[in-house]
Amino acid sequence: MADAPHGLVFPVDPADSEGRRSTTATGRGVAADALRPVDAVGARAVERETAWRTQYLTWFRRLVEAGLATPDDAVAVARAGLDSLHSRMRVVEREGDVPLADWPRSSAGFGQVEMHGAGERVEELVLPYRGERLRGDDVRRQVERWVEAGVVEPTMAEAVDAVVAHPEWLRLEDHTVAVVGAGSEMGPLQALTRWGARVAAVDLPREDVWARVSDTAVAGAGTVVAPAVDGRPGADLLADVPALADWLAAQPGTLVLGNYVYADGATNVRVSTAVDELSRRLLEARDDTALAFLATPTDVFGVPGEAVDQALARYAGRGRASKGLGRPLRTLSGGRLLQRPYAGPADPGLNDSLVPQQGPNYALAKRLQRWRATTARYDGRLVSMNVAPPTRTRSVVKNRALAAAYAGAHRFGVEVFDPSTSNVLMAAMLVHDLHTGGGPRHEHPWQDEAYAAAHGGLWRTAYSPRSALGLAALLGVGGARG
Repeated sequence: MADAPHGLVFPVDPADSEGRRSTTATGRGVAADALRPVDAVGARAVERETAWRTQYLTWFRRLVEAGLATPDDAVAVARAGLDSLHSRMRVVEREGDVPLADWPRSSAGFGQVEMHGAGERVEELVLPYRGERLRGDDVRRQVERWVEAGVVEPTMAEAVDAVVAHPEWLRLEDHTVAVVGAGSEMGPLQALTRWGARVAAVDLPREDVWARVSDTAVAGAGTVVAPAVDGRPGADLLADVPALADWLAAQPGTLVLGNYVYADGATNVRVSTAVDELSRRLLEARDDTALAFLATPTDVFGVPGEAVDQALARYAGRGRASKGLGRPLRTLSGGRLLQRPYAGPADPGLNDSLVPQQGPNYALAKRLQRWRATTARYDGRLVSMNVAPPTRTRSVVKNRALAAAYAGAHRFGVEVFDPSTSNVLMAAMLVHDLHTGGGPRHEHPWQDEAYAAAHGGLWRTAYSPRSALGLAALLGVGGARG
């Protein structure tokens, strides 16, 4: 790893003669352990995988596929994956690495700073969209247009309609929402403060981050509190989980722990594991703790049969020019380009929108969050876990290949959202879930994940998403540069 090891780290690879910390060995081991309770053959195959960084796509797909048979299978995969990661990760102490489970409690806790909004509270859902600010029935109509275009699942309409009909929900009375990753573009900090909510903001002790958070807090109409040392806000998730758990456990009202963290490369797994350990401790400390997550649409999901049918109908209904172009492209690419979206009708179907440019560490970090959502909901805890739309965030557009693919995605029926639209829409979904017991309960975890999913069209497009990615990038090069 590039940064000096501190706090929560990957384990040393015993097979490495130089004692290096291996993300590959950890990711492969976690995937094998997660499969083992329901797919022993798959687990053994993962253990023998010698090209993890290129072949992980196959195994992250299998992790979802193996859990589709029964709800118990899905929960077993999630529990085994969580247990494996927690048993493997280590914490650097003066005397050496210690197991994550033995992370000692800090001798000194956090103080607290408070920031109070001076703005006027927004008392209705206002959705920014393409230069407009939609309200009331205009919000409902826009969501219906997304449904008709296959950009979001139909259940999104009923969820948003409930929030529009209950503007009093927005303030989240008697809640404290911990926004972990307060500076995140996809996080709900700005929306929640505008609605008058109480937010516990957690992010690194960096002046630029807290300048933005402070500006957002003052412009809003709520209260923002933050952990602080000597009056300076901020915390290092990689080192401060025990102290953060104590600080958050003391917050008033129903506690909502929202995970909006992101980091590049292997650090993404480290900070995601830190938030998961924070979640585990708070679930143990407070029986009113709720969890909130945003799932990336570029992952593998079980999807409703109706979505499969629409995608297959779109594939069959391609125009003559598209069909004519598709044949030589598939031949020249060895069958990799413009593949059918699904092998055939299925309920559930399996949508594979994993993007190789994001890498195995990103996939593991995001899958970890889904596993925690699955197990917590199964254990009776309130969970808000929503598939967020493809969004032009800074972390996406700095990757040239992804930026180009997103710029060309509209040619394949995929809508990429602006951050201002995504974070308000997802904040509204959080509000919906917190007032409806986490949303409707379903028999199988894949159905909970599919509810109101805003996948941008990836589940219903005419082509397998990854098979269209390269062509979308080629077509979008000019737009990405712009």
